[in-house]
Amino acid sequence: MKIVSVHEGTVPISSSIRNAWIDFSAMDCSIVAVVSDVIRDGRPVVGYGFNSNGRYSAGDILRRRVIPRLLDAPADAVVTDDGSNIDPIRAWDFMMRNEKPGGHGERSVAVGVVDMALFDLAAKIAGQPLYRFLSDRYGDGEPDDSVFVYAAGGYYAPGKGLRELQDEMKGFLDLGYRVVKMKIGGASLKEDLERIEAVLEVLGGDGSRLAVDVNGRFDLTTALEYGRAIEPYGLFWYEEVGDPLDYALNATLSEHYRGPIATGENLFSLPDARNLVRYAGMRPDRDFIQVDPALSYGLTEYLRIQDMLRQHGWSSRRCVPHGGHQFSLHIAAALKLGGNESYPGEFQPTGGFADDAVVRDSQVGLTDTPGIGFEGKAAFYQVLRELHD
Repeated sequence: MKIVSVHEGTVPISSSIRNAWIDFSAMDCSIVAVVSDVIRDGRPVVGYGFNSNGRYSAGDILRRRVIPRLLDAPADAVVTDDGSNIDPIRAWDFMMRNEKPGGHGERSVAVGVVDMALFDLAAKIAGQPLYRFLSDRYGDGEPDDSVFVYAAGGYYAPGKGLRELQDEMKGFLDLGYRVVKMKIGGASLKEDLERIEAVLEVLGGDGSRLAVDVNGRFDLTTALEYGRAIEPYGLFWYEEVGDPLDYALNATLSEHYRGPIATGENLFSLPDARNLVRYAGMRPDRDFIQVDPALSYGLTEYLRIQDMLRQHGWSSRRCVPHGGHQFSLHIAAALKLGGNESYPGEFQPTGGFADDAVVRDSQVGLTDTPGIGFEGKAAFYQVLRELHD
């Protein structure tokens, strides 16, 4: 068994929306197809990956460093002991050969793309949906049947007023979501409070069903000011309030803001996640860690992060990955995480779950399609197939 070829490309996820920090008008992401020599139904078994949303494509790193190392690895060095399947964790070691520690940015994105494709490939070769494949090997063998998901939206956009924001949130509720998330920090405090209250009106005044996301925009003074203003609402969480590496800001905020804080989507490695729980004042009884496996050197590194969190007294249920995609959905079910983000209407064609996925009471089930199940997301699967067909 061996990897025959690896194909890399870029797909746009352009949009007119913006958060408090960036707009998505020129955003794209990397996609990868890993072709094996295993033949099923007359065709080679292929694993697919992409790098989640919010980070640009990492094609140069993929082409110059990550993919050549994988293809140069001895065939028997990246398979299981019995040679019956690809071993993504062994392959990861080759992709990271000759890389210095630190600098967890676009490199972690590039490795994460291929790591996702390798896990998709391994689960397909095993004939299992990824969540069962992972649960059998890295979990307790009894994955969750469904996963909590919340609908992320509420972006700033041209011509989007309070009524349009309310209509968007009503649409999420109609789709079966009970918890929704909106952006703040891209307007004045007064305007953002009006926006929050407009959404709360749609939610019947229940703040526990609304999360707000700052996307790392605030300094400490602003973080505390907003915290004092929104704490009475009893929100689901207050997310990514300051710079992701400003652990002191987060620690000070946690001393003053009693509600749940969520962060970690812009931390891309085990050392960064360890520093978060050591120095950022994160509280295991109420806060959430949002590391996105696709952006963080892949599931291989995410498994190490989960081991570290357990050692520091954190439950896997306090982890809700960023990204809103199928890969994290499988991981959430397999490792019994607290849930997964969902983007019902944004970041296409990559974002979202299978075309026939149904959300009921903010829960979504898993399919029995082998691998991640990109084949059940027709528009995206067509793009992926074009990489290698």
